[in-house]
Amino acid sequence: MAHTDTQTSSFPEIVELNVGGQVYVTQLETLTAVPNSLLWTKFTQSSPGELPKDSKGRFFFDRDGFLFRYILDYLRDSELVLPDFFKERRRLQKEADFYQLPDLTWRLAAGNKDSCAEDSSGDPEEAELSPATASSDRTLRSPGANGFGYITIGYRGSYTIGRDIQADAKFRRVARITVCGKISLVKEVFGDTLNESRDPDKQPDKYTSRYYLKFNFLEQAFDRLAEAGFHMVACSSTGTCAYTSNDPSEDKIWTSYTEYVFSR
Repeated sequence: MAHTDTQTSSFPEIVELNVGGQVYVTQLETLTAVPNSLLWTKFTQSSPGELPKDSKGRFFFDRDGFLFRYILDYLRDSELVLPDFFKERRRLQKEADFYQLPDLTWRLAAGNKDSCAEDSSGDPEEAELSPATASSDRTLRSPGANGFGYITIGYRGSYTIGRDIQADAKFRRVARITVCGKISLVKEVFGDTLNESRDPDKQPDKYTSRYYLKFNFLEQAFDRLAEAGFHMVACSSTGTCAYTSNDPSEDKIWTSYTEYVFSR
């Protein structure tokens, strides 16, 4: 079908797209920036009624919604700018093929070749490792092997804030400290201070999220982890607040759940 001004003008200047569940809003001029591309064909050689739409009336494409942001950037600027350590180059090249953008496909393919060349130009001794050696290395670095791995410490605590905004003696009252990780690791660190009653008789190479400690002092748990060579790598927490009575001027009780992730 020949291109006509009538068909192009039948689309709005600002176009809403749903690409794989991700919503994008852009100009019609951007979508038609590359002649003979798939988007150029869709939005110049078709009418709006011919293109599939979602329930909100947005034009729908059943493709990778995350990677489409880079397709759109290329259409805007005719440049390929990717984040450092971008790991989706081959998938993006597949998307460029689908959208019929040969220049973008070529740039991505060239980048893939450069990446492969850099990998192959590394340490020759590493490249010559036999499969058996590589397999052995993976075994040494598997979770728990040689003591490497992660342990997560979790606790639920509560404290009360009075009308003078001062915490009382119940500040950070810890009900129970839970321990998650590979059983061989957590037993090495915490020994007989572990309460295993909720997950008894498990093999050392298995994992648990049901152990808890017989003491209620976080610092004591942290000291044991530090002595065993672990370091904290992440932490997250959530909290809720409630009044002790219907009177908002009364004390507030805060409860929280916090997790600390340690690695060695």
